[in-house]
Amino acid sequence: MANSSPQARNVLTVSQLNRATSQLLGDHFLSVLVEGEISNLSIPSSGHFYFTLKDANAQVRCAMFRSQQRRLSFKPDNGRQVIVRAQVSLYEPRGDYQLIVDHIEEAGDGALRRAFDVLKEKLANEGLFDAAYKLYLPTLPVCIGIITSPTGAAVHDILSVLQRRFPAIPIVIYPVAVQGENAKYDIANAIATANHLQQCDLLIVGRGGGSLEDLWAFNEEIVARAIFASAIPIISAVGHETDFTIADFVADLRAPTPSAAAEHATPDYQQWLSRFLQLEMRLQQQLQRKLNQQQQACDWLIKRLIQQHPKQKLQRNEQRLEELEDRLTLAMQTRLNRQAAILATQSATLWQYNPAIIINAYKQRLHYLNKQLITASQQKLSTCSQQFNAASQTLHIVSPLATLNRGYTLTTDLKSGNVVTSIKQLAVGDVIETRLAQGRFSSQIKDIKPVS
Repeated sequence: MANSSPQARNVLTVSQLNRATSQLLGDHFLSVLVEGEISNLSIPSSGHFYFTLKDANAQVRCAMFRSQQRRLSFKPDNGRQVIVRAQVSLYEPRGDYQLIVDHIEEAGDGALRRAFDVLKEKLANEGLFDAAYKLYLPTLPVCIGIITSPTGAAVHDILSVLQRRFPAIPIVIYPVAVQGENAKYDIANAIATANHLQQCDLLIVGRGGGSLEDLWAFNEEIVARAIFASAIPIISAVGHETDFTIADFVADLRAPTPSAAAEHATPDYQQWLSRFLQLEMRLQQQLQRKLNQQQQACDWLIKRLIQQHPKQKLQRNEQRLEELEDRLTLAMQTRLNRQAAILATQSATLWQYNPAIIINAYKQRLHYLNKQLITASQQKLSTCSQQFNAASQTLHIVSPLATLNRGYTLTTDLKSGNVVTSIKQLAVGDVIETRLAQGRFSSQIKDIKPVS
């Protein structure tokens, strides 16, 4: 056995071993995705990238050739967490195991932050953040819609504040997912649904705090455009006070927390009640002041009457006193009626600003426009149908097939494919094809005669 030749024992050279290993790695790992931190980055004059990709327990050498770098969206540097797409290879001269990288992307919050900045700049350039497009919040909402997770802490915070500040305002909750792949579609659809149903005149869109990845649904372009397209004012309430999302910039008002959003959405009913009580007190004071004035006048007249006691003058003034009492009663009644009329007028004026009246007017306008659209569409369809029938009849009249049905034929030269219109195009021996209304036949020219 010791005398056997290397070929008999299948002994490999180092080059053969490395080449076989390189081929095995390349065949088995055609393309892999690997996440790690860049270190030992080197960029020689050739422009190629050479670096080490490492994690807490291991590292691997990597190479990225210059031709693959034009698709990079950022400049790699040491310490950056990345995901590379590469082919596993072996550098045969040294026997070093390495990755041949063809693509690098940022990993974790770095990639999300870059995507955030890119979308923010894009939407800002389109004007979605402009103050000119911000809608005013209603002073006293008729109904408030809440677009958030029905099981999260945010909805409980919002409901608690709304109940404390103005419990009489109705609340509609549009339950959505606020995290995950489908969250952006849920939020955008909920905003569109609220605008379609027109149940609310104010929307609160948000969720509780979390990482940038947790809040990412509110950084999606589809959500931003849904907020911008909303005809209902929207308060954005995402995360904590230090959290900012794309939704915050597009919304009509950004609240630092969900609880703060509820504060902005409603007035304090105690303040409103206090204002009404103040008005009531002022009205009572004015009435009491007027009554006191009239009472003082009455007391002064009685005093004069007592001072002029003589019976004759008393009798003369008795009628005058009754007259004055009647005038006093009438004046008091007139004053009371006038104050009641003013109060009624102010109440009617206040009622005119009721959003429900405006909403009903818009609903009637929408119904009227919808009927006009249906009528116009039906008229347009009828006109197009008539035009189509007329064009079909005209096309049938000028159709060559209609001419064939009247006994005419169509003759073509089989060799050239041209339609024969003169004997000058024919020669004896040519083969022609004649088309009738029903079928066609071929024939050979034996004789040509000109028309005499």
